[in-house]
Formats: sequence, C-alpha cells, structure tokens
Amino acid sequence: MSKGRFGEYGGQYAAETLMFALTELENAYREAQADPTFDLEFKTLLREYAGRPSLLYRAERMSADLGTQVFLKREDLNHTGAHKINNVLGQVLLARRMGKKRVIAETGAGQHGVATATAAALFGLSCDVFMGEEDTRRQALNVYRMELLGAKVHPVTTGTATLKDATSEALREWSRRVSDTYYVVGSVVGPHPYPEIVRDFQRVIGDEIRAEMLEKYNRLPTALFACVGGGSNAIGTFYPFIEDASVRLIGAEAGGEGVDTGRHAASLTGGTIGVFHGMKSIFLQDDEGQIAPVYSISAGLDYPGIGPEHAYLHKTGRGEYYAVTDEEAIDAFEYLSRMEGIIPAIESAHAVALLRKMHAEFKPEDMVVVTLSGRGDKDVEAIGRYRGQIV
Repeated sequence: MSKGRFGEYGGQYAAETLMFALTELENAYREAQADPTFDLEFKTLLREYAGRPSLLYRAERMSADLGTQVFLKREDLNHTGAHKINNVLGQVLLARRMGKKRVIAETGAGQHGVATATAAALFGLSCDVFMGEEDTRRQALNVYRMELLGAKVHPVTTGTATLKDATSEALREWSRRVSDTYYVVGSVVGPHPYPEIVRDFQRVIGDEIRAEMLEKYNRLPTALFACVGGGSNAIGTFYPFIEDASVRLIGAEAGGEGVDTGRHAASLTGGTIGVFHGMKSIFLQDDEGQIAPVYSISAGLDYPGIGPEHAYLHKTGRGEYYAVTDEEAIDAFEYLSRMEGIIPAIESAHAVALLRKMHAEFKPEDMVVVTLSGRGDKDVEAIGRYRGQIV
C-alpha cells in the first residue's frame, strides 16, 4: 500500500484546507503506532471498558437448520451495543494525544454517533454528531442516547438527508475548525489515512476470531460473513485472513428493494469507479458521474460507496460481495431472533440472510462465522412498523 492506495483505489482527494489536518493526523498516528504505551492503553480500554474479547458463539439451532457449523461473532455484546466502540476508542485516544478538545462524527444508524458520544464523555471532550434528518426519525432512540451522553446532534437536511449528506457536512465542519477539532470517521472510507486507521482499530474482530478458532478447534474458519456499508466491521473481520486463501471472505451489501429497481445501496453490485468524500472507490452514480440517491431499510448501510480496500478485494476476487434485499434481511432478523434468542441489528441481519441464501455451498464439517456487528434494539420499532405489528 502506497499513500493509502489499495491497487487503484483509495488515495487522498481532499480540499487544500484539509491537507494540513490529514498530514497532522497521519504523523500523529504513526507516532502512536510506534508507542507501546498507546497500544497498551487502547487494549486496556477494549478489555476493561468495551468488554472485549467479544464472544464467538456456536449457534446450535442455526447449525442444525442450515447444515453447517455456524458461529456468531458477538460484537452486539460490546459496550454501546456494536463494533463501533472499537474504532472510536482508538481514534478518541488519538484525538487526546493530539491535544484536540472537540470531536465530531457522522452517523447513519446512530451506533457510531453513540460510540463517539460515549468516548467523548469518558474523556471529557466536546462532541457534535451530524446525522441525516431522515435517519434522526428512523433512529430517534439513538438520537436521545447521544444527547443523554452530552453530544449535540445536528440534523442534516441537504440531499437525501441520510448518511452521505451527514458525512459531507461533517467534512465541511472539520475544514472550518481543524485547529481544535478531531473528525472521528466511522467507517473505512474517506481520504488517507482514515481507511487504514479505522481498519487497524477494527481488526481486533478478526484477530479474536482467528485466535479462538485455533485455540478451540485447531483450524481456521471455512468462511467469514459480514454486512458491508462503508465496510468497517467487514474489513475488521476479513483483514487478518486476507493471506489465508482457504478462508472465503463474503460481504452482504444492502440490496434495498432490489438492485434492478434502482432503490438500493449495493455499490459493488451496481456501482462504478469515482471519487467522493476524499477517496477513489466504487460508487453508485448516474450517467454524468453524480452520486446517486441510495436506499436501504438499514440506516447504517445506505451509503452510496464502499471503502477502497473492499473495492480492491472485490476487483482481485479475494472478497465476494452479494446484494441482500430488505425483505431478505427482515426475514433473517426474525429468523435469528426466534432461532437463537438474539435480536441483531438490521445491518447484521443482511449477513445472516446471505448465509441462509448460500448455506448449500457448505458441508456439515465446515465452520462458518457471521459477524453480528450490533444489536437490534434500535431497529425493533421500525421492523414492527414494516410488518404492521406496530402502528
């Protein structure tokens, strides 16, 4: 990787006003990487505050039903209820190291915003979160959680009023106040060094899967499944296994109402190469290269692009990516709830749905891991309304 490049993807396409801040960030991160005390403090927070390692649970009833051995990586058990806390603790530690007094973040489903507000409260920092107005309605509970933690939530009304627009507004805000503000990016997207930083803080997911599989079963998994929006929980799951050719890396994109309808957020399935939010990657665009509106029942997956490392894994064939529709994800949301007594985030349900679609490809002795990126408390009301059970 050269200057944030993954093959032709990645890079640093940023306004001149942000180049100094990005250079400052990269230098601070390189210093932190070389400092054993930073690594120790990060790992201590993961263990004593976030509650890691998260459990790798053998799903007995799912295994019997699907005809292969299914394991669930329980990121939903982390403090704040999702994988987002892993990355946020690392970045807020970095912000404190850099002397920043304020953190900002974008959020879709609200889990990254909640995690950022949580870490800001822990370290006594000011916190502002930008969230699409449409998402503030879909995820009102998480808006209240952020405010309860002391953050100010800014509804973004431009564009489609979803994650894309919240990210754009956060970048604009950062450019206005780079001197005292640290932008906590929530996924493996944006200009270099963010895709690398977020991946490095999230790789704990895959590192733990690898260690536990070897310790308990003396083997690596056959396949790894994870949902993919920008792609942080997926790259965290996949990254430690990229060199292990025997392990399939399988990502579930948000197929919305169906890729053929145009109402979806499946970038790798239906996108083209472009530059947006500081990176070169695969985006959903119109014929003139403008970023297209996207849709998913999942607020955390309705981003019009994909992290550059995922784009590279897709192009090289190392990663497999498939679209999962809203209806398939909701069926999987209900399936996992009734089969294992675990209510997953609707984002994570996309990965469960994809395994259900592909289970015939696996033998009874195979071991398949699905990363549950978060818990589904935030989604129960929305799914209930979708099913007509809640008015």
